[in-house]
Amino acid sequence: MADPDSDGKIFLGKGDKPEMLALAFGNRHGLVTGATGTGKTVTLQTIAEGFSRAGVPVFAADIKGDLSGIAAPGEAKDAFVKRAKDIGFEYETDEFPAMFWDLFGEQGHPIRATVFELGPLLLSRILDLNDVQEGVINIVFRYADDEFGKTDAANKGLVDLKDLREVLSYISASDEAKAIGSRYGNVAPATVGAVQRQLLVLENQGATGFFGEPALDINDLMKKDRDGRGYINILAADKLMANPRLYATFLLWLLSDMFEKLPEVGDLDKPKLVFFFDEAHLLFTDAPKALLDKIEQVVRLIRSKGVGVYFVTQNPLDVPDKVLAQLGNRVQHALRAFTPRDQKAVRAAAETFRPNPKLNTAQVITELGKGEALVSFLEGNGTPSMVDRTLIRPPSARVGPVSAQERQAIIAKSPLRGKYDTPIDPESAFEILQKRIGGGAAGQPGQGGGILGTLGGLLGSLFGGSASGARRGRMSTSEVVAKQMARSVASKVGNEVGRAIVRGVLGSLGGKGR
Repeated sequence: MADPDSDGKIFLGKGDKPEMLALAFGNRHGLVTGATGTGKTVTLQTIAEGFSRAGVPVFAADIKGDLSGIAAPGEAKDAFVKRAKDIGFEYETDEFPAMFWDLFGEQGHPIRATVFELGPLLLSRILDLNDVQEGVINIVFRYADDEFGKTDAANKGLVDLKDLREVLSYISASDEAKAIGSRYGNVAPATVGAVQRQLLVLENQGATGFFGEPALDINDLMKKDRDGRGYINILAADKLMANPRLYATFLLWLLSDMFEKLPEVGDLDKPKLVFFFDEAHLLFTDAPKALLDKIEQVVRLIRSKGVGVYFVTQNPLDVPDKVLAQLGNRVQHALRAFTPRDQKAVRAAAETFRPNPKLNTAQVITELGKGEALVSFLEGNGTPSMVDRTLIRPPSARVGPVSAQERQAIIAKSPLRGKYDTPIDPESAFEILQKRIGGGAAGQPGQGGGILGTLGGLLGSLFGGSASGARRGRMSTSEVVAKQMARSVASKVGNEVGRAIVRGVLGSLGGKGR
């Protein structure tokens, strides 16, 4: 038997019986756990290969680079050939259609999201803000929605980090700050300063390129090749793991984006997409209750969108009980029990399985060898099968990373080549507010600019700048006053104070100090 997968099922391995993951229950989520070095990544690869064969696209983060080998043919190693024979089939090598992604754009297609798409909750999570600072971020989003929603319905003006910085500065230090504060709530400059410093930390970690356009189209993660195999989307996460909070929040955003944008489809014969969340404990560590509630909601409801989520972590205890209850398909690799705390974790892990009278589950967890696991999948009417000790099927593709040259060759042949490579900088909050402060939007309803903006524009016209007042015809009262002030300042330009004022308002017109 060359292909042990059966119609509508993925063959994962064999114990007392073959362990088959039913595609119809593939969107009921799953959990792969085990200590470091016990074979979690190989199991993840085997499951991903099975979904791809069945025409189901996969998204997975590649923490160590090992998963990238799924795009290259495997090798008929003696150990793999023997294991395949032991569990009843002939080993054959294979390779799978893959697309590489990278938030930093170095090892794959760039992935971008706009600031507005990320939302205030997840943005505050990335920035590690306190409640007061998160309140300011909520004001920013509400202000942007009201102010730019008509001109930029999709992103409300908040595209990249410079937009966010500009709005933060504007609502706290512009001429309009008092009016904005009375409408949305006062914004203390000290709080804005703290948020700006956190943004600087994020930028220093290389996250600037993540925010912008063209933003990721989630439909591009759901492609199939000519043979009907699902593409395996591999996120290069080795560098991303230097900022675990950004890693976890990005993956949660991606899940949330799918949840919000995909239509309801109910239970299908097979999922539309399967999402592997490696190092899942990072998602839940120190997460505030509001975030945990959002995670639970997404996991509970996204299966109706045809998406299966598989968490990969060391211990089931890493996952909150409310989320754990949603994970019907379980694979448990070995855990070590050297300390009382370890022993408690082993017992807790054993209790998450449907008992098998033939097994002492807690004891077996500590005895499993590499390539072995305890497995329980949903079956029948959706109930978990009794846990069984299973020898895991060896992957058909390469176990280990592709070379840099192989990666580049795969990227060059990608159906998405060129779509995300060049960033786009549309007119958004930064450009709009810069014009407003400079007087470019003076006199427009609802956009103001304040007397300083008008003064700056008129001073510019006096010293060779654009005559915005002349273009519009009759000047308003505030513009007349501002023009008189400008003439007064100009007449005193020989005075040191006057020169300082003019330099301050005109900026670069005076050049740098000599």
